[in-house]
Amino acid sequence: MADDADDSAPRDPDPHLLDMLRLTLVPGVGSRTMQLLLERFDSPGEVLQASLSELREVDGVGPKLSMAIAAARHSPDAEQEYRRCRELGIQLLPRDSAAYPEPLKAIHDPPGLLYVQGGIEPRDSIAVGIVGSRRCTMYGRQQAERLAHTLAGAGLTIVSGLARGIDAAAHQGAISAGGRTIAVLGTGLANIYPPEHQELSQRVAGSGALVTENPLDQAPLPGLFPQRNRLISGLSIGVIVVEATRTSGSLHTARHAMEQGREVFAVPGRIDSLASEGCHDLIRDGVTLIRNADDVLAALGPLIQPVHRSDSDTVHNARELTLSDQERRILNLITAEPLHQDEVLRATDLEPSRVLATLTVLEMKRFIRRLPGGHLCR
Repeated sequence: MADDADDSAPRDPDPHLLDMLRLTLVPGVGSRTMQLLLERFDSPGEVLQASLSELREVDGVGPKLSMAIAAARHSPDAEQEYRRCRELGIQLLPRDSAAYPEPLKAIHDPPGLLYVQGGIEPRDSIAVGIVGSRRCTMYGRQQAERLAHTLAGAGLTIVSGLARGIDAAAHQGAISAGGRTIAVLGTGLANIYPPEHQELSQRVAGSGALVTENPLDQAPLPGLFPQRNRLISGLSIGVIVVEATRTSGSLHTARHAMEQGREVFAVPGRIDSLASEGCHDLIRDGVTLIRNADDVLAALGPLIQPVHRSDSDTVHNARELTLSDQERRILNLITAEPLHQDEVLRATDLEPSRVLATLTVLEMKRFIRRLPGGHLCR
């Protein structure tokens, strides 16, 4: 007798997700237009049911686009795209999904829908973008790989764009450290670009995720890559420009990062290097010069919200990743509210002498403060 339920059988898509997919597939509905439509109509289903005159009340929606939105109600394209995503192991994340990356929700034009191959985890909120020139020098490639390797080894996720040059070196450095990395594509996930990075893309998906806002078969178009860059910075708490000419697209990523309130860092090159002119301009204009991963960790400020890496390990500041397991364990017992030293001693099974020594180290590293009466606080 056959089983009543077959787990391998395709499930019907969530209607809300399918409506969001229908809107995403309409040419001309970008992230900004999507945001305006949802502010006006509350849900993608209501957008699709709106009249042509109601749609044209939305800024940027003219007669042609309103007719395209109305036609999407009955188009089979969304169902086909959904089935292909399931076959390829690609997850679709609408902006109101709990799995949608929290840092992206904070930017002013987040994608309405993300395509994700691999997986995005809560710890990926502690991420640093590494970007730079496609036509990089050997020096630039080495610095990108070295920084990514060390930062990923410390527990940060490395975000980049899967492009030739600096991007590829950053992904490879993170993977070689056994760390996590996210590649944000300017194409669809069924159209990896550049094509020679097909194998690298699979390694990235196995060590983190491939992410895009574009439909599966989207081909590489010049205008899509500057749009992609806002997502690299949006997923990161800081962006490192390793090597960039004055016309490099990675400078767009740096500008997006500044607008989004992210930290921006630049790696210096030779003073006569044309390949580093963009980095030198950034440093001249006040961007933080970095030489190594320690410089990055020291300069990163507090996280927008704490990241729970495990039940007993919560990170409030990226600099905490430089601490030993024991130091982080003790630090996690201390809050912003004053706590007596004896309460810390009682809360752990470590020897009191080790706890006291660790507290001294944390104070010297300026993670905690001692207050009168034997109290401590972060």
